[in-house]
Amino acid sequence: MIYLITGGVRSGKSRYAQNLALSLSANPVYVATAHIWDDDFAERVQRHKDDRGAAWINYEEERKVSSLPLEGQTVVIDCVTLWLTNLFEDSSHDITPAMETIQAEIDAIHHKAGTYIIVSNEIGMGIHGETVVARKFADMQGWTNQYIARLADTVILMVAGIPVIIKDEAGKR
Repeated sequence: MIYLITGGVRSGKSRYAQNLALSLSANPVYVATAHIWDDDFAERVQRHKDDRGAAWINYEEERKVSSLPLEGQTVVIDCVTLWLTNLFEDSSHDITPAMETIQAEIDAIHHKAGTYIIVSNEIGMGIHGETVVARKFADMQGWTNQYIARLADTVILMVAGIPVIIKDEAGKR
């Protein structure tokens, strides 16, 4: 089962994903994909850590999320945008290898037993990127979200803290 939770910055994506995971499991797994770039970002990450209690099993993995022992568990992967940033940087801003890597990772997760709640951002809904690299990244993020959404059983767009169901194949079962 895959849930894709997407939306803008501070739309409530992570909180919604965490609450969903806790409603499905007493001991969910949290996978943080962030690379700590600066002090401000470190504070944001710490706030996220503080929001989670002792019930969580926590992993930090910037690239090879599918290599973690996630099989059969309820897992929050937060977030695709930061994960994709790491892969994009690794590829020297070449879209093709970054897309191939993220798709292979998503495919591997899709084939594992368990419930995966994947958090992403809708960065293409904001201003147009000023640089070639920013525009390439926005395109890649959009394509990645589309890829995950095709595989997902449920897709939820968060708007001002309110979940808007975009796709709900899970509810049809």
